[in-house]
Amino acid sequence: MEKETNPLLQEWSGPYGGVPDFTKYKISDFKPAIEFAIQEKLEEIDSIANNLEKPTFDNTIKALELSGEKLDRIHAVYGIYRSNLSSPEFNVVDTEMSPKLAEISDKLYQNEKLFLRIEELYKSEESKNLDSEQQRLLWLYYTDFVREGAELNKEDKSEVAKINQELAGLFTLFSQKLLAEENDQYLELNSENDLDGLPEEFKNAAIAEAKERKLNVLACIGNTRSSIEPFLTFSNQRNLREKAFDIFVQRGDNDNSNNTNETLVSILELRAKKAKILGFKNFAEWSLSNKMAKDPQKTLDLMHSVWKPAVEKVKNDVSAMQEMVNEEGGNFKIQPWDYRFYAEKVRKAKYDLDQNEIKQYLQLENLREGMFWTAGELFDLGFKQLFDVPVYHPDVRVWEVNHKNTGEVVGLWYFDPYARVGKRSGAWMNSHRDQQKINGKVLPIVSNNCNFIKGNASDPVLISWDDATTLFHEFGHALHGLCSNVTYPSLSGTSVARDYVEFPSQLLEHWLATPEVLNKFALHYKTNEPLSQSLVDRIGQAANFNEGFATVETISSSFVDMKLHLTTEKVNPHQFEKQILEEINMPSEIVMRHRIPQFAHIFSSDGYAAGYYSYLWADVINADAYEAFLEGNGPFDKEVSKRLYDIVLSAGNTVDNETMYENFRGHAPKSDALMRARNFPVES
Repeated sequence: MEKETNPLLQEWSGPYGGVPDFTKYKISDFKPAIEFAIQEKLEEIDSIANNLEKPTFDNTIKALELSGEKLDRIHAVYGIYRSNLSSPEFNVVDTEMSPKLAEISDKLYQNEKLFLRIEELYKSEESKNLDSEQQRLLWLYYTDFVREGAELNKEDKSEVAKINQELAGLFTLFSQKLLAEENDQYLELNSENDLDGLPEEFKNAAIAEAKERKLNVLACIGNTRSSIEPFLTFSNQRNLREKAFDIFVQRGDNDNSNNTNETLVSILELRAKKAKILGFKNFAEWSLSNKMAKDPQKTLDLMHSVWKPAVEKVKNDVSAMQEMVNEEGGNFKIQPWDYRFYAEKVRKAKYDLDQNEIKQYLQLENLREGMFWTAGELFDLGFKQLFDVPVYHPDVRVWEVNHKNTGEVVGLWYFDPYARVGKRSGAWMNSHRDQQKINGKVLPIVSNNCNFIKGNASDPVLISWDDATTLFHEFGHALHGLCSNVTYPSLSGTSVARDYVEFPSQLLEHWLATPEVLNKFALHYKTNEPLSQSLVDRIGQAANFNEGFATVETISSSFVDMKLHLTTEKVNPHQFEKQILEEINMPSEIVMRHRIPQFAHIFSSDGYAAGYYSYLWADVINADAYEAFLEGNGPFDKEVSKRLYDIVLSAGNTVDNETMYENFRGHAPKSDALMRARNFPVES
């Protein structure tokens, strides 16, 4: 397709500085558009590198920030297709294009002339006269180039580039295999008896899914977390719970063409090899070299400090569950497929709190309004739904985000809430366009993507408390992107250290449980009555219930991730997983949140590789930060929320993340705040 007619190569048009026009894009457009845009970006890089003038911030760093605009736009749309609209046709393009897109980074970081210009500027007197944001950006470019091998010899550079190409292909292969497992597998429910115990709206959703898949069965449970976990929580059929559990934890580990083990072992070997060439003992040390933690041992120490009290909590919880099994005459020991079911029974008995009862008040649309209200109260943000912005699927809706007091537009928020075939599982935030103001104001475009079960069109979508927490979490990421107010895109929004990026999102989770949000937005789907004070009180009392389970589930995955990337020997995934879990005394009643063969966080990209600990690291920061509100006038303290907005959310990566946090809080984060938040014992 000619450049002039390929819609992916056209500038985004319309209001808000332009938006992607999904009505015009076709999968066949991607390959020619990507190839053209890659070539254009490489020519721009070469032009900067070959500039005969003395390197300045404007002709080198600013020029790099402005390069590749066309490719950035295409990459945003490409990412949407990859995560939300995957198909066999797209996978062919993805397999071919992923290595080519990865190659750009190598050609950037291994451009000797370009690095010499950056290095000269970084070490020059002129750099001392730059403003603080420019100095931060220059430092970031210089350290990234060094970290990616700019100082290597030609042979080693070539080898690193080759490894990065191979990794890009393997990441795509892993993602495609895992998505196929999730799309192709499901649990059949053939009779009313098979639906015993399931909430009414969940039954309806399972029946609707069977119809959508055109299956000759009464209902089915899709192989995604948002379907499997409610089934494990409420189904009275123990044999079916075991089947549901098995298909979920066996994703990527079955004896079929979608087995991921060989792929992930190759990824680990290539990462270890790359780290060694770059001068590090192992991949974990390389990965943490630009994180807050810096040292893998610091992350392991933190995990161990929380692990013991969490396991103790699990033992106490399991004891209560086992007692209930015995009282019922059940002749079995609690197994992983029983845990959620009996935890729910214990919760109901201990706190008179039924998840199903709470769920009647958790309407997705009301909670979305609750998030908007919270953002308005804390950060003066307003939301106005738009109906004339093109979207990539009928389920997607768009809102303009503005400052309520002034009406000034902040950016656009896209919401894609429902599960469907071709959409990867989980929940996430994407930035489709980063905020910047190099040459005028560029508004951010961000999205939140979830996998809630849609059910019947006439019924409100009811979600669990855990899903509601996830909703607020991902919206926290979105606010981090939307509130950004920096000059340069590389420092914008969520472009912070990986073990800091989860802090604003985990922090926002706290507001779901505030009486102000519950009383206004947790309304019964039939009566529209708010939660009773009694129920609000019981939610508060049970806030830390099952915290041991959630902590063990997550930290076990963090241990395995870190240990995988500390080793330089070839691993057998099954043996390795078993060995590490035995070393840490993993409770037999729980499995890792992400078993190795389905650990997309660490094998679909380098994003969270040797970085899954980030959730715990950021939770320490988050727990400490929330205490700032509690020490003030409560969750909606205007002064604290203004400090959070000014110092954290709007600042992107313009300040060292540790310094930024201390500027907000007045001290470094203290881990005892996390222990208090989870009701774990704090060692004196």
